[in-house]
Amino acid sequence: MDECLKHRPEFGEFFFLIRAVSANTAHERSNKNQKMETNMHEPLSAIDRRILRLLQRNADLSAAEIAKKVELSQSPCWRRINRLQEDGFIERKVALLSHKRLGFDITVFVSIKLSAHGRSNLDEFEQAIIGYPEVLECFTMAGSSDYLLKVVARDIASYERFLRDQLLQRPHVQEAHSGIAMSEVKRTTELPLD
Repeated sequence: MDECLKHRPEFGEFFFLIRAVSANTAHERSNKNQKMETNMHEPLSAIDRRILRLLQRNADLSAAEIAKKVELSQSPCWRRINRLQEDGFIERKVALLSHKRLGFDITVFVSIKLSAHGRSNLDEFEQAIIGYPEVLECFTMAGSSDYLLKVVARDIASYERFLRDQLLQRPHVQEAHSGIAMSEVKRTTELPLD
């Protein structure tokens, strides 16, 4: 490609510009990742914890409302919120939807045991799981099972179809044990920040 660029100088500048932008973007991404790793367990100030507590209860609060509650002026509060986002303490802001109102009446916890544990088998299984919208959460486990899934379904019949036609069709799935939740006692996304 460089040989071609020698004969076409107008492309050389364009190519250099793209390489420089790509390098800068990669450098910025690397710096952000390093900053996040450095700050991973950095102690938060009492004000930062109060801001996070408020936001995890209600992400719709404005910076002015938060500032009033934590007794800061609006600009410093807004800067703190932005820093908390940049440092990775706030991953994203989402709306929590009602399972029941949307017709997802069944929650099932599924323990999965694989027959083969090579890296490629694990990667293949995890990629498949990421693609299933019914699976809300997936954890690798220590102990007798390899994975624990949290699955939602509209009813038992739809869960059975998902289990039979999707999950059990994955290569290397040796066992799947389903625990159907009878009722929900507690559901929160709030972390204990005390």
